[in-house]
Amino acid sequence: MGHEHHHHHDVDAMGDRRLGWAIAINMLLTLAQIIGGILSGSLALIADALHNFSDAASLLIAWIARRVGRQPADYFKTFGYKRAEVIAALINLVILVIVGLYLVYEALWRMYEPQVIEGWMVVIVAGVALMIDVATAVLTFTMSKNSMNIRAAFLHNVSDALASVGVVIAGSLILLYGWYWTDTALTLLIAGYVLYQAATLLPQTIHILMQGTPEDISIEEMINAMESVEGVKNVHHVHLWQLDEHKNALEAHVIIDDFGKLEAIKSALKSEIEQRFSIVHSTLEFEIEHCGETAC
Repeated sequence: MGHEHHHHHDVDAMGDRRLGWAIAINMLLTLAQIIGGILSGSLALIADALHNFSDAASLLIAWIARRVGRQPADYFKTFGYKRAEVIAALINLVILVIVGLYLVYEALWRMYEPQVIEGWMVVIVAGVALMIDVATAVLTFTMSKNSMNIRAAFLHNVSDALASVGVVIAGSLILLYGWYWTDTALTLLIAGYVLYQAATLLPQTIHILMQGTPEDISIEEMINAMESVEGVKNVHHVHLWQLDEHKNALEAHVIIDDFGKLEAIKSALKSEIEQRFSIVHSTLEFEIEHCGETAC
């Protein structure tokens, strides 16, 4: 067990370092874009710098949530602080929706007032931004697979990388051929991708915060499995919810036919729900007969 704890500590420390590097390079990129925007006179670059600053902020939120989420349970938070990561994911996804809607607004507005890109400096700085965004995405990609908190921050960087690709492509086409419509078209495509990803993750995040039933577990199937345990007559008053995206909890009343076998039945029940449904936290109240809604 000590070795396993040490391994988790090493993984967490490595993840924190990756996020730290990602935050640092994004802050440096923000500074570079502001300087480039001032030198080229490009408001677009300064606006993109603010967008990139939001990416650094999203990574910082994710980093803080990881640190908070590792705090052990106490009398103030008896289930622990792991949901801090779910809350961070919600914050970052809401910001992502706002960014997506803003991109749609900007794209539609430019149809009425096309903007000329001020020289190659904008394209060059956007190219540098793309490299930084790709580096950040690489740093956070592996971590994003098992954490909606990091996945939300990762999506921020993917959206920014796509925006940088859009600036490079659209900027080049405008400078070479005068195709101003490409800027609007690519911006709308990027906004669509951002909003789609946010719409996919938001319901999952809200579901956990609303103490929803795990999507991969059927309550009816679980009750049937519990009632198939020898000595169990009925299972009712069932509450099943997600503590966080990886841990599930169960509360239920169980009618048994013999209190003399209580310990054996309880052990068999906990083993059944852990093996079949990966529920490691369960609170079971045992009864000889149904107590009725009032008495319960």
